[in-house]
Amino acid sequence: MAHEHHHHEHGHEEGTSRKILLILGTVILLVIAVLIEKYFTLPTWQLLFIYLVPYLVIGFNVLREAAEEAFEGHLFNENFLMSIATIGALCIGFLPGAETQFPEAVFVMLFFQVGELFEEYAEGKSRESISHLMDIRPDTAFVERDGNVMEVNPADIRVGETIIIKPGEKVPLDGVITEGSTSLNTLALTGESMPRDLTCGDEVISGCINLTGLIRIRTTKSYGESTVSRIIRLVEDADEHKSKSENFITKFARIYTPVVVFVAIALAILPPLFLNGTFMQNFPTWLYRALMFLIVSCPCALVISVPLTFLGGIGGASRNGILIKGSNYMETLAHLDTVVFDKTGTLTHGQFAVEAVHPNIENEHQLLHLAAHVEHFTTHPIGAALRDAFPDEATDGCVTTDVEEIAGQGIRAKVNGKVVCVGNTKMMDTEGAKWHTCAHDVGTVIHISIDGTYAGHIIINDKIKEDSAVAIAELKELGIRKTVMLTGDRKEVGLDVAQRLHLDEVYAELLPDEKVQHVNQLLQEKKQDASLAFVGDGINDAPALACADVGIAMGGLGSDAAIEAADVVLMNDNPLKIATAIRIARHTIRIARQNIWFAIGVKIAVLLLATFGLATMGMAVFADVGVTVLAVFNAMRSLRNPK
Repeated sequence: MAHEHHHHEHGHEEGTSRKILLILGTVILLVIAVLIEKYFTLPTWQLLFIYLVPYLVIGFNVLREAAEEAFEGHLFNENFLMSIATIGALCIGFLPGAETQFPEAVFVMLFFQVGELFEEYAEGKSRESISHLMDIRPDTAFVERDGNVMEVNPADIRVGETIIIKPGEKVPLDGVITEGSTSLNTLALTGESMPRDLTCGDEVISGCINLTGLIRIRTTKSYGESTVSRIIRLVEDADEHKSKSENFITKFARIYTPVVVFVAIALAILPPLFLNGTFMQNFPTWLYRALMFLIVSCPCALVISVPLTFLGGIGGASRNGILIKGSNYMETLAHLDTVVFDKTGTLTHGQFAVEAVHPNIENEHQLLHLAAHVEHFTTHPIGAALRDAFPDEATDGCVTTDVEEIAGQGIRAKVNGKVVCVGNTKMMDTEGAKWHTCAHDVGTVIHISIDGTYAGHIIINDKIKEDSAVAIAELKELGIRKTVMLTGDRKEVGLDVAQRLHLDEVYAELLPDEKVQHVNQLLQEKKQDASLAFVGDGINDAPALACADVGIAMGGLGSDAAIEAADVVLMNDNPLKIATAIRIARHTIRIARQNIWFAIGVKIAVLLLATFGLATMGMAVFADVGVTVLAVFNAMRSLRNPK
């Protein structure tokens, strides 16, 4: 898979550099052709052959695609219009009394290809394969068969077999613990920040990381049906069903191109039939007008300036630390009406910190100090939070001995001869300490006892990011109708965060596929022409990111899977950047629309003049090339970010 992915990327780069070479080659060949025409008097048909060389070098692909699409029944598209107009320009010189238009034909094709190049570059590596998801897919599993432990591929394990998982290993299949107890890191899958303490009889889902103890699991699902495989499939499927709003140009060309072609045909045939004189006498003049009409109507200005506008917007966004993976997502961002957030790592830091200390018999300082000593050697995130809250415990001369970790309960140790226990309510019950719940704060409660007497508790919580509240307020200012939070975390934690940030809706205790169901539900509820964004950072968010209209991933600490599945990546994890991305998108779309109306306006004016024979070739070239240049200058404004 990874090899395939690399190969695809390499192919894309090769295509771009090939196109640049073709463009440069064509320019050189065109200059040579113009010089030959200027200094040598040659018959028209010989000149045609000289100009055909650069024309075919640059235009062969366009002609081929136009022909292929015509055979498939898709007659009216940019390729078709370009082909007809340029072939017309090549042929016009053979009519009696008409001038040759060979350089114009090559120019038009050259411009078109430059525009295509910009478009390709902007669309760029819009979406890579989801190869990084393989990181949560364990490569091997240890299974017990006939009293022996064997290392096998997880796909070869049948339901009901017993597998052994050591500390630090990934859980390969869903199952139930039959022996041992441990803490499992489920962050990658559920987005739940707390490691889960599990023991015999508890269910385990694949993709989690076993942190502390050795466990035996009886498998309940085959590899293909396990959680990890399902998540990977969800992302792949959601990717296929994604409805991308079609690009402006394509919508425009769908109506514009057939109209122009039919008007040109009518212009060539109808007037000679009804005007004085024979059909053949009038036909060259009107065919000339019709072809000029086609040249004017080439959508060069649009084909170049609109992709260039998007390219500028994408460039401006990337300078702001926002990676937008294609111009179609710009349009989606500009029309957002619902923003759905994951909690952990998106609105919160995904790291624990001490939020409150409620002592019973000691003072706050003393309680933290004892807890930090007991947790000195543990790798558990809670231990890290307690140590961070009391950084000078290493230098205060206290002696910690007899440290023992009791799975599913906490840690017991002697600090200066006193038996200090730091853990959950089960541990307090074992010690005979009379604990009480916390009435004030939401979070994980860590109870502490000294020599069997309850000493108080410490509240540990996942900290809300400093910018989260401002980010939500800014989204409301930008007219976002609904903000929703989905989380795998506990209900009370979810509600607490939602209230503090003034979110409209919150759904808690969700598994990855439930998040996808909620996103799909919200997609049905939104307004017809509006779009929905999902913002997340974990592997568990990848399916939801992929099925939203636009997926926004936190790229700094986010998982590779989320970054791959997303359409927009915020490189520094700051939720404020979502509003910035929307502003940039709206600014970019505004400029693209200005270019579209300007180009269409000028073209319609010159087309009307051409129809009545009032337009000169100079005007036609201005309507094509001049408008393009002006539109490109306007497009460059998109590089500057809006205030």
